[in-house]
Amino acid sequence: EDKVNVVALEQTKDSKNIFKFRPYFPLALVVGNEVRGISPKILKYCDQIVKIPMFGKKESLNVSVATGVALYQLIKPRPNLIR
Repeated sequence: EDKVNVVALEQTKDSKNIFKFRPYFPLALVVGNEVRGISPKILKYCDQIVKIPMFGKKESLNVSVATGVALYQLIKPRPNLIR
């Protein structure tokens, strides 16, 4: 049985750039509250933490927009990642 890889979408000092992240499936994506984000209690249960890099003055995206960007990036075809 495959273990589910739990990935949080959150900005932390240790977050990995989602555009450089190599996902492994099965995968569960955890997203948080638009204002408070994901609590540290929940983050400690996640296998990985990824972020969408932001440029300019804006520090965050609407959670539904961020989720859409993340899901697209996580499931886009990557022929070199097929195991």
